[in-house]
Amino acid sequence: MKKNLFSFGLLTSLVALSQLSNAQESDGATPRLEQVSESVFRTVHRPGAANSNVIVTDEGLIVVDGTCRGAGDPTWLKQELGRLYDVPVKYVILSHDHEDHICDLHVFDDTAVTVSHALTRQHIVREGRNTSVPDVVFDEEMEIHLGGKKIVLYYFGPTHSNNLIQVHLPEEGVLIAPDIARAERSLALPDFRDADIDNLIETLGVLGKLDDVEIVIPGHWGATNQESLLEYRDYVVALRDRVLEEMMAGATIEQILERVTMDDFSDYGNIDIWLRSNLISMWDKMYRYREPNRDGPGGEDSGGEYQDAYPIGFSVGDSGAGSNQ
Repeated sequence: MKKNLFSFGLLTSLVALSQLSNAQESDGATPRLEQVSESVFRTVHRPGAANSNVIVTDEGLIVVDGTCRGAGDPTWLKQELGRLYDVPVKYVILSHDHEDHICDLHVFDDTAVTVSHALTRQHIVREGRNTSVPDVVFDEEMEIHLGGKKIVLYYFGPTHSNNLIQVHLPEEGVLIAPDIARAERSLALPDFRDADIDNLIETLGVLGKLDDVEIVIPGHWGATNQESLLEYRDYVVALRDRVLEEMMAGATIEQILERVTMDDFSDYGNIDIWLRSNLISMWDKMYRYREPNRDGPGGEDSGGEYQDAYPIGFSVGDSGAGSNQ
């Protein structure tokens, strides 16, 4: 293995440097690998694109996710890793089946074993995702040992999707947590279409208190910390409770969009372009989760039509540029 390009001290310094890079990411013309911890790097290129992560060991490399949204795609990454290191990519880990996080990772099939949750493989095969078909799958937890490094893969049930996993390097205090951690500049999710709200909230609490975590790499943008997981949990809880409270009081979706402003979370990046889709998709989840009162708006005792007040198929609309997660 070739010598690492960078050498930093404390993990906290690395977090600060990575957060600073959020504001300095270029237009993607010149991708590069940014060091996050002793062994972990992420690809920096098009701002907001899904993170591609690399774990470097003496016996081989591990790639976690890859994106086609920018110059730093898997083809570039394979060439760059070949230039920097004299060991091959031994494993490719797919965090979940959403294609913008895993596209074109089959370029590593010549040397790597692809790993995912069992449900991820099912989605990839059934839906023809543009990525490597996993060779090895797991259900709840799995460990990979390579070059003296232990990598732990966790599945806590349906959260952002029904197959999202997290990747933990306990010895370096790094948790790769795509599309569940709130990055400094953004909400974690543009909407909740695939999400299990209650388990998402519970899992955010578990990850926010997981031992041996000092650096959290989200699905987009630079590194953050465990507090961001708990902060995002607070947002999801507040959004759920406020939408549900309005629904139980008989508010329509149009009224909810006017009343639930989430002003106390206005410092969250992208809330201006994602709040509408957050609200509508949360309303849709609560619509299917909780039956409204029979004598409320649209109930049989009110003289109105039930579906007038609670229509199925209300359009989410445009959730903003770059909102794929």
